[in-house]
Amino acid sequence: MLTFKPITIEDKHMLDKYLCDYNFATSEYSFTNLLIWRKGCDIQYAIYENVLIMKKRDFKGKYHFMQPVGYNKENLKKVIETLKEYKKENDMEYLFKDVEKSFIEDLKDIYGDKACIKEDIDNFDYIYSSEKLISLSGKKLHGKKNHYNYFVKNYNYVVKDFSEPGVKKDCIKIAQKWHDENNTGYSYLTYELEGIKEILNYADKLNLKGMAVYVDNKISSFTIGECVSDDMAIVHIEKGIGDINGIYTFTNKTFVERYFSEVKYINREQDLGIEGLRKAKKSYHPIKLEEKYCVNV
Repeated sequence: MLTFKPITIEDKHMLDKYLCDYNFATSEYSFTNLLIWRKGCDIQYAIYENVLIMKKRDFKGKYHFMQPVGYNKENLKKVIETLKEYKKENDMEYLFKDVEKSFIEDLKDIYGDKACIKEDIDNFDYIYSSEKLISLSGKKLHGKKNHYNYFVKNYNYVVKDFSEPGVKKDCIKIAQKWHDENNTGYSYLTYELEGIKEILNYADKLNLKGMAVYVDNKISSFTIGECVSDDMAIVHIEKGIGDINGIYTFTNKTFVERYFSEVKYINREQDLGIEGLRKAKKSYHPIKLEEKYCVNV
């Protein structure tokens, strides 16, 4: 019997027991990510056979399961068969989404060709070399280096950690302003705004890193991320004032340089199939796209 409970900050200790032992390759299984989107995607969880089961709604309103966390080869088939029954009873389009390659292999070992697997291209994560984001070296990033240099030479700026007095409050103000100016039909942006406010409130408990850039003593950008393994950090949020030339390039480079210079890879999450976002993420020339899959059995 599966009984699901909405995720809240109080569940961090329990979910960490499962998530911290799982060396995930994408941003989906970070507790911070789950918390940001807990309302927008109606994220709920249950524990079955000592396995973490998470149910999630995509931006088209369709529910699915994320891949089980904490399973073993002995109980995986029982878990999946139970989820298949739940899927059938609740008329779910997909059994699993947000699935990583490692789970695909375990699934094939049990179901072989009966596992119907589809790439979820709009949700592939963009993975970058931290060294490249810091140095902006090479011909491909020459334009970004110019934007950075322009910003440094032409603006009176200060960088502040969001642990400093008043910075989190300023971040919420600019997040609200960015939302009001950019929310042209994307309802998920309203949920993102709620998520930003929540993670800023629990930044210490979530072990987040964050900074804001002030131009002429006025907040002009901010960014939030976390280190999730020895090799990878995730940038969850980045917002800025678009009419300040080079603000995003400066924020991106400075954030990685200050907080994640010892980490090999930076995950800047997916583009959701939004053309402008896709163009922006590609412009930094990722070293790879981390694949995610939709699955039915």
